[in-house]
Amino acid sequence: MANSTTAVEQTNIHIYKTSLINNRRYLGNKYKLLSFIKSVVGKECKNIDSIADIFAGTGAVSSAFQNKKIITNDLMYSNYICNFAWFGSQKYNPQIIIDSLLYYNSLVVREDNYMTENFADTFFDRADCAKIGFIREDIEKRHKDGMINDRERALLITALLYAMDKIANTCGHYDAFIQGAKFEKSLELLVPSAKVNNNPVNQCFNMDANELVRSIEADLVYIDPPYNSRQYCDAYHVLENVARWEKPSVHGVARKMDRRNLKSDYCTISATKAFEDLIKNIKAKYILLSYNNMATKGNSRKTNPQINLYP
Repeated sequence: MANSTTAVEQTNIHIYKTSLINNRRYLGNKYKLLSFIKSVVGKECKNIDSIADIFAGTGAVSSAFQNKKIITNDLMYSNYICNFAWFGSQKYNPQIIIDSLLYYNSLVVREDNYMTENFADTFFDRADCAKIGFIREDIEKRHKDGMINDRERALLITALLYAMDKIANTCGHYDAFIQGAKFEKSLELLVPSAKVNNNPVNQCFNMDANELVRSIEADLVYIDPPYNSRQYCDAYHVLENVARWEKPSVHGVARKMDRRNLKSDYCTISATKAFEDLIKNIKAKYILLSYNNMATKGNSRKTNPQINLYP
């Protein structure tokens, strides 16, 4: 998946736009470091057939190794579902995705739903909230009725999350929205440029990384844990809410749901203990670690990540 601008393709008489895995804002995204990471792996790691990206986030690092068996994992469901869309082993029908997204883009939704009732004129205007709520409900209904498979569901949700992120009234995350800002962009879902036939032994997980490593093996395990006190479930709670679609009650100005079960130990004083436990239980030839040395920075949120390899 190359780093390029959005492509425009044509199917029959319909024109549609496509998106790439990196077309999403995300704290700590390693997309710009991929050339360096690949060079380190190519130079230092021998006979690598499988890679486990256990704090996968957007899946940027995994996207650089699609000629290998890929294992992705993230504690947040919104990241898991996107990784399953990009790397899942299940095949999908591209025409279903194209037709579905063309239909969703053509909609004008006036009925109230969970999104209008809880998020109208915050991160999105009321019209886009109505559309987001309708689309997300329709995806779930079609999946439940057997009209789309698991990977097609994941791709449609991914398209919706990417579209939301493109127009969100924020500075890149959802800790707060910009009050008084004008909503100048409208929701437009792009077709994810995901491979139809991924490696059939790829695996995608949505669980605590410390628990996962007890049950998997890989030639290379890539570790990119949170570096500071910022909880990702706070920064991306809106996307997590829509991805899960459990319609919880929300509170506060930022309209946050209960996120206690999504908090990471790596953002707390328990990080050292959690990291020691993680390393002790990893089964791999090599461990590649991205980190930011916060020892002299206290609780700072500024990061300057480094890469270390441990055979």
